[in-house]
Amino acid sequence: MKRLIRSRKVQFVGFISLFLLAATVWAQKAGDEVKRIPFGAETILEGVIVERSDEVLTIQHYPQGASRVVLTSMTNIEERKRNFFRRSKRYSSEQLLLGLKVEVSGHGDRDGALVAEEIKFTQADLEIAKTITSRVSPLESGLEQTSMRLEQAQARLSETEQKLDTTTQIMEGEIEELDSAFRSVRVDARRAQATADQALVEVEDLDNRVSSLDDYKEVSSLQIRFHFDSAELPVDATQQLDQMAEKYKNQKGFLFQVVGFASADGNEDYNRRLSQLRAEAVVKYLTELSEIPLRRIISPYGFGENKPVADNATLAGRRENRRVEVKVLVNQGLAEDATS
Repeated sequence: MKRLIRSRKVQFVGFISLFLLAATVWAQKAGDEVKRIPFGAETILEGVIVERSDEVLTIQHYPQGASRVVLTSMTNIEERKRNFFRRSKRYSSEQLLLGLKVEVSGHGDRDGALVAEEIKFTQADLEIAKTITSRVSPLESGLEQTSMRLEQAQARLSETEQKLDTTTQIMEGEIEELDSAFRSVRVDARRAQATADQALVEVEDLDNRVSSLDDYKEVSSLQIRFHFDSAELPVDATQQLDQMAEKYKNQKGFLFQVVGFASADGNEDYNRRLSQLRAEAVVKYLTELSEIPLRRIISPYGFGENKPVADNATLAGRRENRRVEVKVLVNQGLAEDATS
């Protein structure tokens, strides 16, 4: 049963990945099909965020096409709540993630974009977008390469242009039509067999990576020793944290795991709280000074005096146990590319 649930989960994420690929490629290639908003017209749009650049969003709303949305300092971002007996939650622009279903109201500007006055979305849609972002972000480079391969195949199939146009329309439609669209591309790509076969190899490799999204391996680790009865980060540890953060913060598919420990001195409950504070001190330094995004850090945890690495009966052993372990984990499907 667990294996079946995991299979369904992988299939769902894979479909979402393909949907975002199709929507993004369509939005980039069909710039002249972006819907223009009349200047000054009050407009309400509902769709999915498929692209974001600084303060400009691209909203996909099938079947009408896409629209550009401009964010300003006056844009109100809040929850589209179901319960009318409580206040709506307020959000920042950082929560406007790819794959998020939103409702945008505002007015058109001179460039044909919608200047957003209010953006609403449900908490459930936000959780789905977070899942999509965490799963799909490590695969963006692979998707871009696959898109380039498909474009090369299309260039060599000028005599089958009508069928390729049909394929493009199918990709803009419902998710369930994507499979038949790719089959049509493969049939038409027989006259450019070498290029088309290479593109299919890339897609199969991408599917294999999706299936290993839940597998992570440790690629780097660091142990930080703390002083007795203290959760203050030692000065000599900051340089080590900076070096680790600098190496991995710009990589894709990496997570930082931070776990705190304490020696057996004192009360067990106190030691557990102390180890938690030590782990949080490391996370605070990584996020505020080393600029590691919070989404790249697994929630810190304190084990207290459990899991010692040395004998608590000796002074030297207790010094070894007053520590925080920082590990860098990378997705198994991307381990080879990321480490290289």
